[in-house]
Amino acid sequence: MNPTQNRSKWQLLYTIKNALLLNEQLYDDACNTPFNNQLALTIVILAGVSHAFGSLFILLINRASIYLLLLALLIDVLSIIIGYYIWTLTIWKIGEWIKSTPVKLRNLLSPIGFAYAPQVLNFLTLIPLLGRPIELILALWSLLAVIIAVTQALNITTRKAGFICLIAWPLIQIAVGFIQVLEQKVVQFTN
Repeated sequence: MNPTQNRSKWQLLYTIKNALLLNEQLYDDACNTPFNNQLALTIVILAGVSHAFGSLFILLINRASIYLLLLALLIDVLSIIIGYYIWTLTIWKIGEWIKSTPVKLRNLLSPIGFAYAPQVLNFLTLIPLLGRPIELILALWSLLAVIIAVTQALNITTRKAGFICLIAWPLIQIAVGFIQVLEQKVVQFTN
């Protein structure tokens, strides 16, 4: 591993750790470094992969074909990534409406991407009987992280940031839940 790759790996781990700890300074600095957009997208992709592995167990129990497993994994990962962009876009539009100064979408991509760090632990939903509660806790943790991210990125009060984030959060949760149910229906249909 060359020094640049090693530094990138440590930067990713540092960012995930501080995002999990809801470190306000991390979210405040997130918009100031161009590399952070790539780092944020990496965290979102890891969250999607972790979510996919959480769903993989159900598919394996149902003896899904390899083709169906790959399709389901792809759908899971893409649903998280698309949800990230939709949530960011919604927050950006509402932020523009609430804030008197213009808001740039790119200033929200990194902090909101960092806020997906709790979702990297989504593979823990494999734990029998605790999967759904763990998924809910991780979703709420991400919501808190996004509120902190929006507070820092838009330089607004926590109350306003909470209002902005809570408008789109249920829609994202419903969309991801719908995709999971659709995935289960596809598995049942193909078996």
